[in-house]
Amino acid sequence: MKGPATELIHAGETDRGDAVPLTTPIYETSTFVFENAQEVLAYNEGRSSKYLYSRYANPTIVSVEQKLAVLDRAEAALLFSSGQGATTTILMAHVKAGDEIICGSAIYGGTLHLLHDLLSNFGVTTRFVSLEDLASLDRVIGPKTKVVWFESPINPTLRCVDVKRVADACRARGVLSVIDNTFACPINQQPLALGIDLAMQSATKYLNGHSDVTGGVVTGPRALVAPIEKARRLLGTVMDPYPAYALGRGLKTLQLRVARHNANARTVAEFLAKDKRVSCVYYPGLPSHPDHEIAKRQMLGFGGMVCFDLGGEYERAAACYDRLKLVKRAASLGGVESLVSMPVLTSQYGHTDEQLKQAGVTRGMLRLSVGLEDPADLIADLDQALES
Repeated sequence: MKGPATELIHAGETDRGDAVPLTTPIYETSTFVFENAQEVLAYNEGRSSKYLYSRYANPTIVSVEQKLAVLDRAEAALLFSSGQGATTTILMAHVKAGDEIICGSAIYGGTLHLLHDLLSNFGVTTRFVSLEDLASLDRVIGPKTKVVWFESPINPTLRCVDVKRVADACRARGVLSVIDNTFACPINQQPLALGIDLAMQSATKYLNGHSDVTGGVVTGPRALVAPIEKARRLLGTVMDPYPAYALGRGLKTLQLRVARHNANARTVAEFLAKDKRVSCVYYPGLPSHPDHEIAKRQMLGFGGMVCFDLGGEYERAAACYDRLKLVKRAASLGGVESLVSMPVLTSQYGHTDEQLKQAGVTRGMLRLSVGLEDPADLIADLDQALES
């Protein structure tokens, strides 16, 4: 007879009986059990499908990674604890001191600060380039360039880069191409099929879709993902099994959700484009968008993000922002509920006037993440808020 402390720790932990779950369970465990030394040796030599430690791999996480790889038509996918964790791990795996990164100057603020403020301390140089430069990379890529990093559509202006053109230029010069595909998501855009080497996304956004998970993902060929997986083990940026489970559940409705996001956003964008109180509307699905033709070539849908400008005036934008009732004031995007943010207070907060100009951002911009509500209700809320 074992003592109660021993029984409480070990009873019921191994006998699963005939339970065969329909969905992959949450393997919320830090470590995994081996029967003997020979099993551990087989694992270390790559001759075993067993698991050792959740920082290395976990069945719940692997299940979701398999879904994400299929979604992006990739050989491999890796999950991370955040989108920033994914970005950092990708770059630390593929650049070293003395290397150069070329990055679009119109980029998510967190990426800009990671490159400009942190990686520069480790001898990695970043050159921020314009949309025009991204369209002519053959004259921009230099002898020390190792990575070209860009977004399309871009946060928050929704400008679009010719993805295949970037991929072809990088491939011709032997440079790694990486796209942040968060705004489009794989339902609307397939960057790997267009020739991009690695696709990164914030899984916090459309992939999960319910504003309750923070995560990141990278997809691509095994040869390029393998060093990132090694770096993830060392940095410890892997996602926890519990949010991985929630992400996997959210992915099952991704296609349905994105179709509604696309339809709602187009309806909202068309309303704003006709409103004389609004000076400019940015939505790739509108013929007035400067990159509408590029978007039509490479996107299957135009997404759920809409950006609009109130004459570049911060006071007008802030008044509209404050008056919204149904649309919630929050910094993220891609969830079932509609959210609004002011880029100069969130993704571009702290940018200099020159950095804002390079990003195409004004102080009068509002960024909408259009959710799954009835579009008439969203339009009514915007209409009353614009009265300010």
